[in-house]
Amino acid sequence: MTPTIPPITSPSSWNVSVSNTEFWADLAQTVLPTYVNTCRWFAGKARQQTGLSVQTIHTIALSDGDVAYLLILEATYADGIPEHYLLPLSFITDSVSTSFQLADVPEKGRIGEAVIGQVSGVLIDAIYDERFRQALFTNIYSNQVLPQSDGQLTFHRGKGLDEGDDKLSSRVLPVDSSNSAMTFGEKYFLKLYRKLFRETNPEVDMVAFLTDESNFSHIPAFGGSIVWQRTQPDTSGSSDHSEITLGMVQRMVENDKDSWMQTGDYLNDFLYAVPQRLFAIREDVFDKVELLGKRTGELHCALYKPNRPGAAVNPDFAPESFTDDYREFLITRLQDLLERRYALLIDNYTKLDPQAQRLAWVFMEAREMIESFINDFRNRSIDSLRIRIHGDYHLGQVLATANDFVIIDFEGEPESSIADRKIKHSPLKDVAGMIRSYHYAVSAKLFNSAETDELDPDHLQRVSDRWFYLIRDTFMHAYLDVFGAPHPLFKNNNEINFLLLIYLLEKAVYELGYEISYRPSWVKIPLRGIIDVIREIEKIRLSDGPASPDIPLLQTGLLQSKAV
Repeated sequence: MTPTIPPITSPSSWNVSVSNTEFWADLAQTVLPTYVNTCRWFAGKARQQTGLSVQTIHTIALSDGDVAYLLILEATYADGIPEHYLLPLSFITDSVSTSFQLADVPEKGRIGEAVIGQVSGVLIDAIYDERFRQALFTNIYSNQVLPQSDGQLTFHRGKGLDEGDDKLSSRVLPVDSSNSAMTFGEKYFLKLYRKLFRETNPEVDMVAFLTDESNFSHIPAFGGSIVWQRTQPDTSGSSDHSEITLGMVQRMVENDKDSWMQTGDYLNDFLYAVPQRLFAIREDVFDKVELLGKRTGELHCALYKPNRPGAAVNPDFAPESFTDDYREFLITRLQDLLERRYALLIDNYTKLDPQAQRLAWVFMEAREMIESFINDFRNRSIDSLRIRIHGDYHLGQVLATANDFVIIDFEGEPESSIADRKIKHSPLKDVAGMIRSYHYAVSAKLFNSAETDELDPDHLQRVSDRWFYLIRDTFMHAYLDVFGAPHPLFKNNNEINFLLLIYLLEKAVYELGYEISYRPSWVKIPLRGIIDVIREIEKIRLSDGPASPDIPLLQTGLLQSKAV
């Protein structure tokens, strides 16, 4: 809360303030700009902001007769692309029940002082108001539909919310992130999406589908959702019907840590042996990697729902072929990505250390070959299928439980539009993300540890490569074993290798831009990943030919073990 801003005032009482347009305009101009720029979930801090306004207000009745409001904020910028955010609002006064006091609200949740209807109090982010949290959860439990001035709020209960769990104590998780999280009875997890899009959130689509229409149990089960079903006249006089996801409930999962941290622990043990010129990976490490490969394959099998005669078809999850439109989408994406990364490398080349410069030079010299490989995708015969996938799959998105794994966070790539996050891809795109994550794990550990500072860099690179190739191949074997051969998602070995290379290239080139901008000392990691792909492109171009059903999977250079 900013004490230098005088209290905002309204002659109307809080419960009827929804219609006081002057109050909301004043709030948006004087109080909210300062507040939202302190919030982790507000993504517009680095842009030139030109305005903030309250676009829509939804009313949520609380248990004691009070109300909270769900504000839909519009942030405008000089570049002309606005953003929309969710801000729940409560007004706390001395008259509020003794079970909830202002002292319970952390400083980051206090928005500003106010005098509303001649009553003094403080406006707060309503997630810190237990009455508001309970209202959301109760509405989800009972499948409420709340009419609003421009549509309705639909609260939907999923299979993961048990009977009798409508009144559970709650708390806000003390984690700063792009969304807000609350727990109920330490059994359920409610995520409020702060940045809003004019479509249902892909995470809700995915989790609800996997919970309701598959036997895949290695996700936090879907407990429910909050959706604003908007009905608003557009400029043509017809109505704009859109569904905007505001929140989702899932079951909580007991876990030890995420798989990135678990892999780091395994690498610590591995690291201790490296200075003694020993190479040792514990057997249980391979067991865990194999299990994660299996669970990943099972996830993709659950998302593969072929059309069956007479059965209802869910178009959002029906498999699709590699259409011309999809090929052009991916080619254009890769070409644009490469163009930007080459320009970024040239601009920052002199800032790189000598080893990174050598790797960058190899990448730049291979530009013509890479572009030719990408263009091959346009006319190459591909019989494999595309499905909805996780979309942002890496070790940090997998929780390690006592003896298994749970996959989380199905929102997709954070920088992509909601429409792009719902595009169907080969599941090998997820596989490429996990392979790159393993490469990052070993590279970051071995090349950024005091224990290895004095070691020969070439030896360190050989050790790192050997660990990575063994882990990668263990993951791939276990993953593909889930499907058998052939499978509609993976028609033959040639297609597996070609598509995996396409997605590995896309991922590593994307990573390169981030590292140049934010962690220049880590640029070598994605560059090595790109150069690995370049080497495999050379092999595939020399040996590419018609696929043979007699050739078993995992027989090409990309998927063979490369221990040194």
